[in-house]
Amino acid sequence: MKKILNRVPEVTIPFWIIKVLATTVGETAADFLSVTLNLGLSVTSNIMSCLLLIVLFNQFRLKRYVPVSYWIVVVFTSITGTLITDRLVDDLDVSLETITIVFSIILLIVFVLWYVNERTLAMHSINTAKRELFYWVAILFTFALGTATGDLLAEALKLGYGQSALIFGALIAVITIGYYYFKINSILAFWFAYILTRPLGASIGDLLSQPVTNGGFGLSTVSTSMLFLSIIVSLVIYLSLKQKKSVSLPIDEQN
Repeated sequence: MKKILNRVPEVTIPFWIIKVLATTVGETAADFLSVTLNLGLSVTSNIMSCLLLIVLFNQFRLKRYVPVSYWIVVVFTSITGTLITDRLVDDLDVSLETITIVFSIILLIVFVLWYVNERTLAMHSINTAKRELFYWVAILFTFALGTATGDLLAEALKLGYGQSALIFGALIAVITIGYYYFKINSILAFWFAYILTRPLGASIGDLLSQPVTNGGFGLSTVSTSMLFLSIIVSLVIYLSLKQKKSVSLPIDEQN
């Protein structure tokens, strides 16, 4: 019988590191393209949406986890999710409170439909096209929701980027403690942590890239994006080499 391969990575420390970095890049890259390059939210959103569809097509074509392909999709999903929220706020004047509530409901609906159809939301069981489709839809809305939540705390509630990052970091720590010491459901813990890493990354990105007058460190969106992208690329190369080694190991042992 042909082995059905999982299409997404194992949840490890490198996974969470790249996830946070990717969410930060999503925030800074969206600002760089729409503001710094003056493309505007509409043009930038259209470009990123088209690119996301292209990399998603390639991801589904592979039918297995390939680090480079997977993380490229995550980065483009992060940028697109950010732009969805930014367009609703800036172009349509929808409040962050409303967006947070609406996207929370939409995400809940996605999870319910996913569970009703597949009877699981586990990461280790994303081994069919249907499950992977639910997975990426959920990921997209976690990014959009996380963007809205991060901006809500940092800007609308005027807590600032640094304090917002600390709050989201503390919430993730609480979930981690609950998982390891109080044995809360692993799937529930994963998705709560996944959602919260988005506003954490967005707050870190804004903290680093925004001007000092706006409460940031003034590193610019270009510098922040390039710095974090270089770290992501390094980690993805490491994971690719590690995967290649693990696949070839049985052959070496047979020789």
